[in-house]
Order: sequence, then C-alpha cells, then structure tokens
Amino acid sequence: MKFTRNHRRWVTPIVVLAAVAALVALSPHFGFTKVSKAPVWTETPAAQSPQTPAPDWVSLSKGAKPAVVNISTRRRAAGRAIPDLEGRPGERCRADFFRRFFEEAPRRPVRAVGSGFILSADGYIVTNNHVVEDATGIQVKLADGRELAAKVVGRDPKTDLALLKVEATGLPVIPVGDSNALQVGEPVMAIGNPFGLEQTVTTGIVSATGRVIGTGPYDNFIQTDASINPGNSGGPLINARGEVIGINTAIFSQRGGSVGIGFAVPSSLAKSVITQLVEHGRVERGWLGVSVQPLTKELAKGFKRNDATGALVASVVAGSPAERAGVKPGDIIVEFAGKKVAKSGDLPSLVAEARVGNDVPVVVVRDGKEVRLTARIARLEEEEAAKVADVEVDGKNKLGLSVQPLTPPMASELGLQVREGVLVRDVAAGSRAGEAGIRAGDVIVEVDRQPVRTVEELKAHVDNQVKGAPMVLLIRREGGTMYVAIPAV
Repeated sequence: MKFTRNHRRWVTPIVVLAAVAALVALSPHFGFTKVSKAPVWTETPAAQSPQTPAPDWVSLSKGAKPAVVNISTRRRAAGRAIPDLEGRPGERCRADFFRRFFEEAPRRPVRAVGSGFILSADGYIVTNNHVVEDATGIQVKLADGRELAAKVVGRDPKTDLALLKVEATGLPVIPVGDSNALQVGEPVMAIGNPFGLEQTVTTGIVSATGRVIGTGPYDNFIQTDASINPGNSGGPLINARGEVIGINTAIFSQRGGSVGIGFAVPSSLAKSVITQLVEHGRVERGWLGVSVQPLTKELAKGFKRNDATGALVASVVAGSPAERAGVKPGDIIVEFAGKKVAKSGDLPSLVAEARVGNDVPVVVVRDGKEVRLTARIARLEEEEAAKVADVEVDGKNKLGLSVQPLTPPMASELGLQVREGVLVRDVAAGSRAGEAGIRAGDVIVEVDRQPVRTVEELKAHVDNQVKGAPMVLLIRREGGTMYVAIPAV
C-alpha cells in the first residue's frame, strides 16, 4: 500500500502516540514513581465581583471633549534646563526620570501648548502651574474653535495646579468626582493635546494611587497607564462615570514619550486648592515646624515600638508650633488632627490642610508610651525666589541660577539636613552653572571656601570673582556634600 506525503504526516503521530501509550503502561517496570491524582495547585475559581458593563467611552468622550481646552502661552524666557533623561546608575534624583511636559520646550522663546478643562460655565479653567508659569500671554482655544484670552486667577506650584478665567458664559463643563473612591484597576480616560494634537482621547486603568514621585512634600499622585504625553499637562483624567478624578501632570520617561506610566493630581486634593485660589488667589498652608523621616522596623525597635507606623521626628524648629506644643526629636507622630499617621509622607499634607490659628491635637509615642499634645498651627510662609541669573557682564550671564535663601521652615519642609545656605530653584539652560552640573534642589553653602548664608553674599562673590579664575562652590545634595567648579569668565 502506498502513502502520499500527506498520508505520512498523519501516520507518524499515531505511531508516536502508540509508543507513548506502551511506555506509560510499562512505566512501573522501568522505575517510574506513580503520579498523585491530586495536583499541587488549586483549581478553585477565585471569587469574582459582580459583572459590570464596559464603559461607553464613545458617549463619555462626546460628553467630555467640549469642555477640554487647548492652552497656548508666550513665555518670558527660553525653556528651562532639561533633566538628563538617560538617567544615572544608582542615582535617585527625580530630575533624571520625571519631566514636566511643558519643560520639554526648545531652548528658545516659543509659543508653547498645554491642556486644561472648563470647571464652571462662567469661565473658570483648571490646568497645571507649569503650563502657565512665567507666561506673558495666555490663549485658550475652545472645542468649538473660539479663542479667548485668559488671565491667571491663582497658582500653586507645590501641587502644580493653576486656575484661569476667561470672559464667557454658558460654557460646557465636566463634573468633578471623588478621587478618594478610586480603586486600582478602575478604567480611566485621558483627554488633552499631546504634541499639539487637539482633542486626543486615550484610555487605560488606574495603575496605583498615593504615588510619591519626589516632586515635593505633597506628593500623592494617581498613576495610570492611559497614554499621556507632552501637551497633555493640565488635561482631565476621567472615570467611567464621566467625572474628573485627576489632572494629568507628569510622566515617567527616559525618552520623553509615553511608556505607560503617567501621573495625575487627585481631584480630592485639587478641590481644596481650587477653592482657596478662587477665594484668595493663593493657597494658605499650615506649618508645624518638624522634620520627619520614615520609621523603619529597626528604628521602631530602638524606639520601643512594636510596629513601624508613624512619622519619626528628626528635628524640631526653634520657636515653632511643634516646639511650643512639646514635640521633641525622637517622638513618633502617630495621629494628627484626629487622623492616623501611617507613614512619614502622610504628615505634610495633614499639616498643610490644618487651618492656621487652630489648636490641633497631636498624638506622639515617646519611650514606648503615648503622649497627647496640642499644637497651634502657624502659617507656612512663602518666600519669593531672589534672582541672580539676570546679572549681565559682557553680554553673558554670570551664573545662570535662580536662588532663594534657605530658611529653617523651608529646610524642614523639604527634608533637608542643612539649615543654612542658598537654595537653587532653577538653572538656566546652557549657563555656566548648568554646564558645571549644578541643578535645582542643590544648596550652596560655600563659595571659594567662604560660607554663604544669604543671596546677597552669593551675589557679592559672583560680582567679585577674579577674572580668569574658576569659582569653587560647596553644595549639599541629597544628604551628601560635594565641590563644584564654575568655569572662569
């Protein structure tokens, strides 16, 4: 009997199967151990929540897009210094990984673009602070094609939020929801103008909540994998009910584009900030006057704690509300204003939300015992940055730094160990300081081996620099100390 090539394809497996069957039948004789009937894994299906219908993104986007706006600005100066997004092995500085979308502008004066959404029918618009910071003119383009001039009602750099106002009525709005009810895995939609492409819609899920990414003491971001890119800044993150539960703010990226890790300011935080911006044009925050650090398991044992919850007080500012209340270094703050403090990162937001002048109960653990105290909350003083970067010599910028004096309250808030010096707030792109490696967040404590405590002292050293000689700065960075040489002029 002849078989074609196709016949042979079918016959061979049958022969193999027969051989395998014979081998299994004979296996006891070859020393094979008898296989247990019960598997080592469980096959019981996991409990499932009731089935919910998939979000109708088509209807939701139609309802939300009319309230999403394109924001374009004119800036006073060229774009800021861009962080090294290639990263440095072993370094944890957020500037190596996190970009503010708007800070990716070219290093020359240009018209830049961001996003926002209409909060009220009479023209209040929410966006990011970094979208409108230093803007000399702001133009808002509505979904119907109208272009309106906008003014800044107020800004809050600490949460990167800003409130704008346009003169119009009857505008479409998006309702604002409760981000506290968000759950990981919940579907969300982002709307904005990535790379200037207006009314772009992307969807994803909530990847995490309460993310701390190193942008400041009030970090509490929603993480999402909904694709967001430069230009999405200030746009809304919307849940399956069509409510804004976040304001898109930052991305994790090594190349500047979306890699599925984006961050949004929670709506619960934004509501309190927006309320103050409407009423006062600024945000007033409470101040306690302590520097805290995480409580590790090892530290907890040393402080006679059975668990590692709470915020360990590293230092107390002299004359602060904390000192007057009796808080001491080594205390573990476990409760503030009636709310539990699970970790050190919880405390700054709780203190910031406390009303200035109010007496607030504080519970600390000291020598293994709870101690109840009362602190009268003071106002966190904001200080404007003093400029050094604008001093010109022979048409060239002397340093290219924006700085301000470092005060004890500011040092405590930023978690800095040093208490004196000049804090670097910004570094101009292509400047001498930038080329030398100085970056935002550094604290200048010496110039040419002489201590520097004020902006005036730093400016005097800059003005008196010997021509042809480099300037040597001693800076504190991330708990360490290093010298930096500024090239000679």
